[in-house]
Amino acid sequence: MFFPRLRRHAKWMFLFLALAFGLGFVGFGVGAGGIGVGDVFRGTGGPSGVPSISDSEKRVLDNPKDAQAFRDLATAHQAAGNTDDAIEALENFIALRPRNTDVLRELAGLYLAKASEAQQRGQIADFRAAYLAPGTAVAGAIRLGDTPIDPDPITQAVSGAISEDSSVAYFEAQQASTKAVDMYRRITVVLPKDPSAQLELAQAAQSAGDSATTIAAYEAFLKIAPDDPTAVEVRRILKQLRAFGASG
Repeated sequence: MFFPRLRRHAKWMFLFLALAFGLGFVGFGVGAGGIGVGDVFRGTGGPSGVPSISDSEKRVLDNPKDAQAFRDLATAHQAAGNTDDAIEALENFIALRPRNTDVLRELAGLYLAKASEAQQRGQIADFRAAYLAPGTAVAGAIRLGDTPIDPDPITQAVSGAISEDSSVAYFEAQQASTKAVDMYRRITVVLPKDPSAQLELAQAAQSAGDSATTIAAYEAFLKIAPDDPTAVEVRRILKQLRAFGASG
């Protein structure tokens, strides 16, 4: 099943996310154009340059086909730390302007940030379970004959509640990662000959644990730009992914 596997490989998920963020493609204002998540956090535009939520919402209500109003609303929500609302606004923008790669990248960056936050919540829940309900693991290790000892009811209840929090967080992380991959895939459709678009898709898919898409996108990148300075590292990663797939 997905959740146990995700927990076992949580370290690799973070390594993949670190790679994605480290190469600076996830829409945090690096090569994305416009105002990205990172631009807001770094203060781009300043308080006077960020539209207000109320004004942007009024513009959207007055004209639901005003794409720029949705973009401004997303920027305002990002400045306020409302990630889900910013995502909703950008999704509405993309419905009106489906080939805008700048906004697709910005939206992908928001999904990746959401995935990272959810992944951290899941790990924190796992740590809490180990700390607050250690009796579950201890009881499971003690057996009477062939039957493990059940933990006490309080420990079992605490462990169950925390485990549910962990599962929800990991599920949210996977959903957000999948959405990010979809955004980058849409960019490659708009820009089929752009090697950076393939690289972005590969790295997003890698962070989501989607090996098939990762390998296909890296291969497409090498086909488009075989002499790119990044090609050496991409070939090394591809070799590792194929070896891991063969051994799995």
